[in-house]
Amino acid sequence: MAEPIIMPKLGFDMAEGTLIRWTVEIGQAIKKGDVIAEIETDKATIEIESTVEGTVLQLLAQPGEVVAVGSPIGYVGAPDEAVAGVGAPAPQAAPAPQQEAAPAAAPARPAVPVEAAPQPSAEAGGDGFIKASPIARRLADERGIDLRRVKGTGPGGRITKKDIENFPVEEAPAAPVAPAAAPAAPVPPPIPPEAPRPTMPTFTEVPSGPDVEIIPLSRIRARIGQRLVESKQFVPHFYVTNEIDVARALELRAQLNESISDPAGKITVNDLIVKAVALTLREFPNLNSHYYGDKLVRHKRINIGIAVALPEGGLVNVTSYDADKTSLGTMAANHRDMITRAREGKVRPHEIEGSTFSVSNLGPFDVEHFIAIINPPEAAILAVGSARRVPVVLEDGTLGVGMRMKATLSVDHRVSDGVEAAQFMQKLKELLENPMRLLI
Repeated sequence: MAEPIIMPKLGFDMAEGTLIRWTVEIGQAIKKGDVIAEIETDKATIEIESTVEGTVLQLLAQPGEVVAVGSPIGYVGAPDEAVAGVGAPAPQAAPAPQQEAAPAAAPARPAVPVEAAPQPSAEAGGDGFIKASPIARRLADERGIDLRRVKGTGPGGRITKKDIENFPVEEAPAAPVAPAAAPAAPVPPPIPPEAPRPTMPTFTEVPSGPDVEIIPLSRIRARIGQRLVESKQFVPHFYVTNEIDVARALELRAQLNESISDPAGKITVNDLIVKAVALTLREFPNLNSHYYGDKLVRHKRINIGIAVALPEGGLVNVTSYDADKTSLGTMAANHRDMITRAREGKVRPHEIEGSTFSVSNLGPFDVEHFIAIINPPEAAILAVGSARRVPVVLEDGTLGVGMRMKATLSVDHRVSDGVEAAQFMQKLKELLENPMRLLI
């Protein structure tokens, strides 16, 4: 029996994805794990692997099409197998025979004239699903606009926020007038409205003309903005900064890399940091938790999310699974492979999911110090600056030159407090200043 290829859900808040391209053709035999398509989500461009085995029978979605999560985008089965219910018109039921003498019945409710029914403008799929962005749906609901009457100008007829904003509300169908009824009970006086709450300012007048260039936001950039605004508004951040002597860690890295001939296996400073963070989380499992309003979920596995800047703009986190148990050499090779494919738009779904704590490292860009925004529902994120030669006071009280690196821990105050965060940073500092412990 033919099995559908389903648009996967990559993240708890993903509602749809855009098919970028198919990497298979109709009639091609595929196995489980084969890459069959590339899709774009709010996070990244991702390679989709097949979860079924057989021959590609149909490819329903077209490149550029926005598809709802859970919808079939193709079918796989045995060669020459027909796909029931797809590509053929549904059989129509035969008309029921008329009876010569039908008993009298109550008068039927008058039918609504055809011309009175709303004429759909938006392009809908076979299951009636109207292609519209989540923000367009929310805005239409707030304004009482029927999406079926809106003409979408996005890819494949998708309704965008701009389509809703430009839709003349006065053209929306008026609600039917109810027949006269008995006088209603007196209505109590309205409750005075509460004071308006501060909201994010909106700029409706967009500059135009030869002196400006209008650049639409990418899906990734828009999603990053939405998520991080929510984080800063609702997550009570506090920050703890420490300065770490990384001279020994850099020496150890140089010694290890001398024995590694394959460039792909070379150990980076970020690999050492991820390893140190993972080992520190063993002693501070509370910071390896996720916050869900009325409960905390404490994770038993330590999976570190690594922030990766994408060439076209935006960020994506790739996940270093079981970072406390993985050897540095294996970790370095895995990290390099995932980061390279993320920048090429070929990351796999499981590689951007499942992180329990995140690290953002701007050290390669000569950044002395910065703070990072927590990625909900995670409880914390570590921001790492550059290792720098700076004047230091040596143990004998004289001045000298040392290698120092600043790191800042951003913590959700609903999950943890300052003392625990400070102790976490002390332990992290201890591991990086005595890096041989990272090899045990």
